[in-house]
Amino acid sequence: MEETIREAILKAIPDAQVAVLDPNRDGHHFEAIVISPAFEGLSLVKQHRLVLNALKEEFSSDTVHALSLKTFTPEKWAQQQARYNVTLDV
Repeated sequence: MEETIREAILKAIPDAQVAVLDPNRDGHHFEAIVISPAFEGLSLVKQHRLVLNALKEEFSSDTVHALSLKTFTPEKWAQQQARYNVTLDV
């Protein structure tokens, strides 16, 4: 499911770097970190809306029950990446 979420986000935001985790290992509650230049100038709410809109189908079918989301511009990610222990696909 992590790959499905990642692919849906990348379809909507092709220039993004995305990491999706299933910390509870239950297949329904996920965490995602998304870094993209597309977030430049957008409020945090608009950044999250952009990502969540990409996952409408997964939420409506209850495939994904919950998603903890962190979004960053590349500049913000460079400042904060040390706080996160994730590997991002480029």
